[in-house]
Amino acid sequence: MASPHILVFPFMAKGHTFPMLQLARLLLRHGATVTLITSPGNRPFISSCLSDTTVSIIDIPFPQDVQSIPPGVESTDKLPDISLWPDLLAATKLMQPHFEEVIESLPRISFMITDCFLGWTLDSAIKYSIPRLACYPMGNFPLCLEHLVSEGRFVAGEDGIKLADFPWIKLKREDFEPIFIDPEKVKGTKAYEITIEQFRANSKSHGMVYNTFYELESVFNDFWNSKIGPRAWCLGPLSLAEPQKIKSANYQTPWWISWLDQMREAGKPVLYVAFGTQVEISQAQFREIQIGLEKSAVNFLWLVRKNASELDEGFEERVKGRGIVVKEWVDQREILEHEIVRGFLCHCGWSSVMESICAKVPILAWPMMWEQPLNARMVVDVAGVGLRVEGCNGFVESEALAKAAKELMEGSAGEEVRKKAEEVGGAAVIAVEEGGSSWKALDQLINELHT
Repeated sequence: MASPHILVFPFMAKGHTFPMLQLARLLLRHGATVTLITSPGNRPFISSCLSDTTVSIIDIPFPQDVQSIPPGVESTDKLPDISLWPDLLAATKLMQPHFEEVIESLPRISFMITDCFLGWTLDSAIKYSIPRLACYPMGNFPLCLEHLVSEGRFVAGEDGIKLADFPWIKLKREDFEPIFIDPEKVKGTKAYEITIEQFRANSKSHGMVYNTFYELESVFNDFWNSKIGPRAWCLGPLSLAEPQKIKSANYQTPWWISWLDQMREAGKPVLYVAFGTQVEISQAQFREIQIGLEKSAVNFLWLVRKNASELDEGFEERVKGRGIVVKEWVDQREILEHEIVRGFLCHCGWSSVMESICAKVPILAWPMMWEQPLNARMVVDVAGVGLRVEGCNGFVESEALAKAAKELMEGSAGEEVRKKAEEVGGAAVIAVEEGGSSWKALDQLINELHT
């Protein structure tokens, strides 16, 4: 029998693209032939990421005359404002005729895995009798809870909301986006209409695949498969599919890695601070972060991209010797895997959570948007691999940040979650190895759909 041929189509956002590129690598390891669809503007990046693989990459035209999206913009990180993501997503529908031309030109496709945002690909899948799986770059936990809340299966009280199916989980209304907890507020908006459209398409698909592992979310994966559906497979952590980088003869160690090496030699644990590529941080909040890190007295490596010009004059000099600010692109996995990095202050984007778990580094959770508050609940209250930064109406003051950072790095609660991170991280590594739960799940999925 010929090897399975799998069509992969990521959405044009780094947080969605990276996990699907990693998934493509896993599919190859399981003996599949993989064809990946993208747009011309995203092809160079994807080609460079997969240059050492046999993945076939095909680009199809991205519409260039979309109102509100500047010509040449084909990914969310290039948008002038992140609020325009629904416009970019809506524009992808115009790629459908070209997508179907590709399907017609390719050898027989066993099944397709397309991003959860690309719900319109279900119509093409049905047209050509190809099973379609929706790929979620996140865990089962938030989707389970969002589904229950959207169906009204909760009781609201002064101290938050309680789900009948998971009464032990502490939740607040603000943990959920309005579309789930108060849809009347957003009904009629482009974001609402397009999100509902995606959920409907995904619920009618053959199944869903997640960037998580069964041991972390067994309760929620089992609940989803028995009570909600369609069937979900846990295939992660997908970041572990990335090969370890081989340093060439002319490799130059980045200066921040050299600094971490120096901190290791001095026996000074470091807190890594990064908030992803999409998060918008106000000037007032950025200033509180600076003050908080300075007050905390912990050692830190702070990745600053968008707000670099807002750094206080003299800040870097004042924290010299125990803290650095990095403004360049970094290999986050390399930083997290450095043995002196003992904590990660992050926004709880799921890819970052998975990378931190795989590196066995505890998390200081500071969710900022989308499903991140639910990811933080998973990290802190369910998995027990992190602590929470406490804020008021989304704003965190310097004192709260300093206190939380110190507790994670030096306190008893920090030591407790560090031990748990070690345990959960070990389970993550085993899950993707041959014979592990994620490895078996992918084998099962391929065998089921490749006939």
